[in-house]
Amino acid sequence: MRVGFIGLGIQGAPMARRIAAAGFPTTLWARRPETLREFAGTGAVFADSPAELAAVSDLVCLCVVSDADVREVLTRFDGVLAGLRPGGIVAVHSTVHPRTCRELADELDHRGISLVDAPVTGGGPAAAAGHLTVLTGGSAPTLRRCRPVFDTYAAQVFHLGPVGSGQVAKILNNLLFTANLATADSVLGLGRELGLDSVRLAELLNSGSAASFALGRMVAAGGTLRSIATHAGDLLRKDVHLAADLAHQVDAADGVVFDAAVTTLATIDRLLEK
Repeated sequence: MRVGFIGLGIQGAPMARRIAAAGFPTTLWARRPETLREFAGTGAVFADSPAELAAVSDLVCLCVVSDADVREVLTRFDGVLAGLRPGGIVAVHSTVHPRTCRELADELDHRGISLVDAPVTGGGPAAAAGHLTVLTGGSAPTLRRCRPVFDTYAAQVFHLGPVGSGQVAKILNNLLFTANLATADSVLGLGRELGLDSVRLAELLNSGSAASFALGRMVAAGGTLRSIATHAGDLLRKDVHLAADLAHQVDAADGVVFDAAVTTLATIDRLLEK
């Protein structure tokens, strides 16, 4: 399978490197050409536009930030849809609204192109190690075609149901992660008041029954939310808002997870104001 990859950020870049290293013919495009420099010598080739990338790809993977970015890179005048042939597949690795994936899947289906939503979780280091988790939605036959590529950077691939299902699961994952940051930050703050070193406390807590991915991120960030606020605050806010919209659609009660997530966002706001 020939693979095109767009979205070479902290998580997308190591995913693309693993695809190329596994021997799949890989084509890359980036808004900023300097992003491609680190891929010199990897075997990947570079395209001048998303359409040019799509014209030589069977599977186009998107790992851009937002719903608007996904739509733009697909539908611009020289976008993916201007080059991808019938029978091609688009895999949306971005975390976006399930509705966006469903609407695009319907549009692409009329062109003979399949879409799967395949958001990933684990972060850049997990991508580099091939240990990501991929949460997928789409037809089983299409996902079987994608699976050899996904397996280059994933330890686990879950099929949740039709298009949009992977996004629902990923948004709930990110909601819980954001909520867990609030509880981790709270207990580390209490530890400081009781005379304990935050990093040391976080390390020992994360080795026992209190362990969580959020706590591990705070260990890596020096025992506070400041670094996370700077680098991921906007993304966390986006995903909590997506979760709130999904809950509103089914008249679900907010629950404690939203209370904790909102606390995290408020803490991030305070940190960014300083």
